[in-house]
This record gives sequence, structure tokens and C-alpha cells, in this order.
Amino acid sequence: MGEGYFGDEDPESGLDERRDLFRYVTVDNADNAAEYLAIMDQFTQTLLTDLSAAEVSEALAKLGIALSAEEAETRCRSLVRWKNLMPSTRDPRVPTVAALRYTRARFQITRLGGTVHQQVTKVLKMRDGAREVARELLGSMAALLSKVLQQARHPRSIDPDVLAADVTTVFTNQAYFTDSIRDFYAYLSSVLVRYDLAGEEYASFKGLLLEYVHLIDTDVSRHSPAVLKGLEELRPLLPQVLGALDSLPGLASADGAPVERLPGRQYNDWAELLAWYSGGEGGVSGPAQLRAAAEQALGQLLTNARRMLTSGGTGGVRRSDLLHLAGLFAEASVEEAHRGFSDAFGAYPARHLSFGPDELDPRDTASTSWWGASAVDVPVSLRERGDRAARGRTSRVPDPGMDIARLQEEAAQELAARQTAGSELAAVGALDGARLTPAARDLLLELVSMALAKELSPSEAVRVHDLDLNVAVDVAESDTDTVIKSDDGDTTFLFLALNASVAGGFHSGDAPGERAADETGDGTDVDGQPYSAEGGTQ
Repeated sequence: MGEGYFGDEDPESGLDERRDLFRYVTVDNADNAAEYLAIMDQFTQTLLTDLSAAEVSEALAKLGIALSAEEAETRCRSLVRWKNLMPSTRDPRVPTVAALRYTRARFQITRLGGTVHQQVTKVLKMRDGAREVARELLGSMAALLSKVLQQARHPRSIDPDVLAADVTTVFTNQAYFTDSIRDFYAYLSSVLVRYDLAGEEYASFKGLLLEYVHLIDTDVSRHSPAVLKGLEELRPLLPQVLGALDSLPGLASADGAPVERLPGRQYNDWAELLAWYSGGEGGVSGPAQLRAAAEQALGQLLTNARRMLTSGGTGGVRRSDLLHLAGLFAEASVEEAHRGFSDAFGAYPARHLSFGPDELDPRDTASTSWWGASAVDVPVSLRERGDRAARGRTSRVPDPGMDIARLQEEAAQELAARQTAGSELAAVGALDGARLTPAARDLLLELVSMALAKELSPSEAVRVHDLDLNVAVDVAESDTDTVIKSDDGDTTFLFLALNASVAGGFHSGDAPGERAADETGDGTDVDGQPYSAEGGTQ
């Protein structure tokens, strides 16, 4: 603050005097503070009120506050020393001596003292709940700015009184709107930080946030562009507006001290109003701040909802349980409190049931106190939020196209390799003493295992086939073994005779028109499907 703000006084001493204006509210004795508040109420009830200490004492007696005239005068003189009151000059001529006690030592409230007491009274009477936002003022401001702009474009027909009323209303509406929106979001922040918000209280607050905040954001989005456009069009015409306002009769201080003018009478007032809606040079506009605050509030609301629904989080509200437990602790003895704490929180002595992470200090054992043991690093998420949930941005979903193409290529290569093995196996015929590749040998093992799952007979072979690979193998009991040779070793099939062929071929000895799949003789093929000689598999 500059020198002109305090006159010829030192800025630091001026600040100390301004702080003294609040001392009557913060005195050490609560009874004295109540008396000071009651005294200040008497001086602010009407305009230009001057009272003596005796009149103050009588007025407080009607309110049930016993304060003698001497004590009232002492309180009033303290308020004079703190600049809340000032001595009142009055003609001391009175008709009687008794009336003299009501005329001497009279006091009046100062301008700053009245302003401070007005704000103090407002704070003491203010409710803790939410305050409605004066969102309807934005539309009124847009209409008033259009009227001011219309008058500024016709300077010869300007009515200074009408213009002054419109300008004062614009700035008054802006001040009231910003105050109400600031109080509303301060209330939101005070509720969002609560971890005991749940149940009906959470549901009502959710409705307030989702509906009322959306309503505010809608009004701001609808009217703020019109207000901004009006201010930008009015900026080059401000000299005409300010000149018309300066032509009205103003207030001049008798001692030459600067006079606090009404808002809108200086160019800086309009520049600050425009910067609030446009953001100025590199700043953030008021509407943008409101949208950001709404998004932040909604994000915190979702966080609270996730906290209540997530089993790994803090869970539902435990406020009532903790209050009940605190009441039990308050009435319990020391022994009962220790026992109740252990039962409630499971705070039993530690028992090492299994090996945990390596201790930083090998001297820390199971008997080492936590107070004397080395510190263990705790993850930030667990330390600050009490959970291990991952934080940060969600990773992008990878494109599965390349993986699908790779898997399809691998499947095609595997099928081609199996088909090659099947063709090799089908071309061999009698398998005893044949040399096969490891792939064909492995395919033979698969088909033989399928045959062995069925009941073999010495007189008739069982045929198993793979239609996809176009290969079939006849398996029958034998007095000799079948030996298959491969690069990685020999494979011996004990007492089995093996013969490979193409899957579409016929078994030797089959009747014409009869498929070799009826090798089992039970009326079904190797897959268990019904079989007939006339129509094949049914």
C-alpha cells in the first residue's frame, strides 16, 4: 500500500492500527469480548449514534449484561484507543447537574470501526451450510452493459444519472456474484475433504454437486460471453463514459485526503472487470476457474465414491463407531482401556509366522522394539492414501492386429508341419523298421494312443485316422514288436503291428462299399458315430 493510503503515517504503524481494530473480538477474557461486542452493537444500531458511558450501561442492563458506568467508560476508552470509537464533541450546557453525567465523555463509532463490526457480526451470524450463488446477476450484467454501451455510442444524449446507476449496478452485481461463488466453492471444499461422508449425507451432497454446480456452469457458459463481448466493445468508449460520470457532483474531503470513489469511476476498475472475464495477459479467466473448480469437485466426489465402494480402501463410514469407542475409552480404567484397544484394533504383540523381506539391520530380530528398529521404506501410495492401488494415467490399449497376424502365421506353420508329417507317415505303409522324422514319429504316437484307448483284438485291427492330416493307422495285436527309427532314437511298440495309409483308403479285407472305420465291429466308427454298410457313418 502506498503512502497516500495512510496519509502521512508510516505504513507499518498504519497496519498496526488497522490490526488493533480487531482486538475487541480477540481479547483474552471471553466475558470481556461479549461485553465489547454488545457495546459496539449499541453504537451501530442507528446512524450518527453518540452515547455516554452511563447510557451504554443502561442499554446493556436491559440486555441482561451487568456493567457499571465506570466499567462501561473503561471499555469505551479502550475502543477509542483501538480506533473503533472516537470522542464525540457536544455542547456541554445542560439544565441540571444530574444531566451532566450523560453529556460528558460521549462516544461515536468511527468509519473503520463500523466496517469491522459489520464484518464481524456477519461472520458470527453466518451459517455453516452452503450459500446460494447469485447466478441470475450475470444475465442482468449483460443487459446493463448493453445499455451502457448504447449510451456511450451517443455521447450527446447521455443521461449521467442513469449511466451512473447502470455502472454502479454492474460492479455491485459483479462483486456480489464473485463473493457468493467464492463462498459456495469454499463450502464444497470443506465437505469434499471429509472422509466420513456417506449414506444420505453423501446422496444429498451428490445431488447438490451434480445439479447445482451444473446449473451454475450452464449460466456462466451462457452469459459470460455476452458480458465479455460488451466489455470489449465498451473499452474504446470508456473516455466518454468516465467523462460523463465525472460531470456528476462528487465528494471532496475537507482536509484534502483522498476519497474512495464508487466502483466504475476509474479506468482500472473496468480493466480489472475485463480481465476477470478474459483472463488478461496469460492469466486464467473467472469462468475458466469456475469450470476447473467444478471438474475438481466432481473428481473428488468420484474419489469418495470409489473409496466407499472399494473393498481395499477405507470402506464405509466408521465415524459413529469411532465416537462410540471414544466414549468407552473416556469412561474406562487404564487396564480396561488397554484391553479394549487391543480388542478393537487387534494391536497384539508381533508374531513372526514366516520369513519376510530382508531386514536392513541384521541385529533387528523378532524381539527388537519398533521404536529402536531400522526404518522400513513404505510405498507412497500406502503411506499417504492407505491403499496399494496404482496411480497415474491409464496405459493405452495395444493394437492386437500384429499379435493376431503373428498367431495366425504360427498356426499356419504348425498346420503345414503336421500335414507334412501326416503325408510322410501315410506314404510309409508298414511301419516296422521304417525311418521317420521326429515330427512323423510324434504324430504316430498320438494316433497309436487313440487306438490303445479302444479294446484291441488279435484277429482284427483298429483303424484311427486324422481327416485334417489325411492319414490313418491300423493297430493290431501281434507276437512281434514294431520298431520305428528316428534321428533322435528308436521307438519300440511291444506286441503291436502298425500299418499307415491315406485316410481315404480301405482296409484290406473290407467288403466293397464298407468304410474301414468299422474296425471295432460294434456298429460304430472310431469316433463313436453310428455306422452302416449301405450309408456309411450316420
